[in-house]
Formats: sequence, C-alpha cells, structure tokens
Amino acid sequence: VQLVESGGGLVQPGGSLRLSCAASGFTFSYYVMNWYRQAPGKERELVAVITSGGGYTNYAGSVKGRFTISRDNAKNTVYLQMNSLKPEDTGVYYCNCNVLGRPYWGQGTQVTVSS
Repeated sequence: VQLVESGGGLVQPGGSLRLSCAASGFTFSYYVMNWYRQAPGKERELVAVITSGGGYTNYAGSVKGRFTISRDNAKNTVYLQMNSLKPEDTGVYYCNCNVLGRPYWGQGTQVTVSS
C-alpha cells in the first residue's frame, strides 16, 4: 500500500488549495479514505472521511462548509478541496486508509495559511 499526497503550499487567509492523494497497492475502490491533519504541537486530528463509493462524507466541525472531500476511483485518487482557509488550518495533511485492519499513511503535505 502506498499513499502519496500533493498540493500543499503557502496560501493567504481566505484562499483555497486542493490536496490530492494517489493510492496504489490495494483495491482503492473498496475502502473508506480519510484526511487527517496535524498542527505544530498538537495531536493528529481527523478532518474528513469518504466512503468507498463516495456516497457518504463526514467532516470535523472546524472545517464543515469550507472543505470538501471527493474521490475518483478510476484514478485511485482522493481529494480535499479547501476553501476559505484560516491560519488555524495550518499543518501537515495526511491521507489515510485502513486495509485489512492495518492503518496506512502517506508522507504528508504541508499547508501553511499566513499573510
């Protein structure tokens, strides 16, 4: 299993970013996919979840209405569209899945929201 995130960067408050996570090594379309983030000095937190077919999503309260998780099973890729970004959204964003009871993580992509 391999998960590779991309799309992070530096953005001003109120701006947008789209993160991508390319998956390989397992049957992507079978599994729930998650985005987590970890801010400096804080624990990793769950940001968004999407079911295998994409029909159900859920979000942390702090990002609801601003972030959108989606997936393209034909491309083995999950996305996180982030709008109206705030400084408190700063952190490393990780893609995650649990395959056969084992958690897998990408290397993370840094998102910095600052003026």
